[in-house]
Amino acid sequence: MFTLGTPSRLALATVLALAFTPLAAQDFQKGLAAAQAGDFATALQEWTPLADQGNASAQYNLGIMYGQGQGVPQDDAEAIRWYRLAADQGDASAQYNLGVMYRRGDGVPQDYAEAIRWYRLAADQGNASAQYNLGIMYGQGQGVLQDNVMAHMWYNIASANGNDKSGEWRDERAGLMTPADISKAQAMARECMSSGYTKCGY
Repeated sequence: MFTLGTPSRLALATVLALAFTPLAAQDFQKGLAAAQAGDFATALQEWTPLADQGNASAQYNLGIMYGQGQGVPQDDAEAIRWYRLAADQGDASAQYNLGVMYRRGDGVPQDYAEAIRWYRLAADQGNASAQYNLGIMYGQGQGVLQDNVMAHMWYNIASANGNDKSGEWRDERAGLMTPADISKAQAMARECMSSGYTKCGY
């Protein structure tokens, strides 16, 4: 599968924007089929014009191609450029990938605060991988003050949204917390999810 090597596997974006013309949708699908078959030259040929026209799904997928060096020379800076274009349009997977790249310092100076910013944008759209990584960042105090309650909250939310590792990490974090803090974190997770990710934290 065509994925980015990040803490969570990301597949090619297959959701077509409603603004796609039938021809653009056909071109995107042709690029997708080509990439899935390992024909990255055709994928690049189909997606580049769409990405240049502002299609976020094509931009995101070009980011993956440059990040992995599939059909193009591997180039983190170019991956960042395409991810940022898609992320600025609200693409949660691109926002998540930007968070990963800032956290690692791939193609950009390592910047935990910037990683947190992009993770949070993706997490607010329900991206479980971003929610999981926020748990890690709060647990380790990277880009934020170390906070077991916030870490537990994000792990709990990510687990509820299907991230396999999060439940284990949530339970491990709970071993470092008082029962009152665990209850607080659980209540915060419920409020965060019920608010559509608008009330997440203190």
